[in-house]
Amino acid sequence: MATPNFQVAIVSTAETYALRTAVLRADTPTSDPKYAEDSKPGTVHLGIFDQNKNLIATSTWVINPWLHDPSAAAIQLRGMAVATNYQKSGLGKLLLDTGIVHAKAHDAKYVWAKARDSALDFYLRNSFVSVGDSFTEGVTQMPHHLVVQKLF
Repeated sequence: MATPNFQVAIVSTAETYALRTAVLRADTPTSDPKYAEDSKPGTVHLGIFDQNKNLIATSTWVINPWLHDPSAAAIQLRGMAVATNYQKSGLGKLLLDTGIVHAKAHDAKYVWAKARDSALDFYLRNSFVSVGDSFTEGVTQMPHHLVVQKLF
């Protein structure tokens, strides 16, 4: 588990790019870490820094409707990345828990994501459910599933 020293902070979009590239663009056809929603109103980037002030975990939370209930408030989780040497240490859960608090504060009924199949178990262990069949995500060309957590 993560040590109690780690704190989640709001970070700038630009601060997420290096970690997104290293973790989320490795072995994919692109090295572009940017998302169209990065500057969308209401988007929040969360991050965790190590003792040397290096960003070691990040996630992006975007106000985007859930396709199975588009009239309800929802937040999409994007860009969940934890530095390789910190994976499976609890930092992903810490980001997830903080993002869920953020979503609840914005009266979101759902938090959803396009989860890589390689990370699907992480989401299922953290109260998300998988919806539908696997699909190949266009940018990464990797298999994904839609996952959702109903907040209320």
